[in-house]
Amino acid sequence: MLRTLAKYHLGQVVRHRKHPFRGVVFDVDPEFANSEEWYRAIPEESRPSKDQPFYHLLAENEHDYYVAYVSEQNLLPDETGEPVDHPDLPDLFGDFEDGFYPLQVQLN
Repeated sequence: MLRTLAKYHLGQVVRHRKHPFRGVVFDVDPEFANSEEWYRAIPEESRPSKDQPFYHLLAENEHDYYVAYVSEQNLLPDETGEPVDHPDLPDLFGDFEDGFYPLQVQLN
């Protein structure tokens, strides 16, 4: 049985270490679980190790809202204290409080 401890939690606001976007964690894979095509599209010198948690984020940047898939090594806690405005947040989470969004749906 694979057991990996994730550093970030569902509902937590995080930001990317290198790229200008923030997001809310809505799912965590204990290790890489995306396609090889997706992985190979990352420049080789920037490819993260597959044996770490990967996070699904409801993400936003200055111009767009989207879903991002990011390795743990490329995330940092968001310290702005500001909410995220992604339009899909109300489908999964309650109102922003104390730097987190409380989960409002039952996940498997």
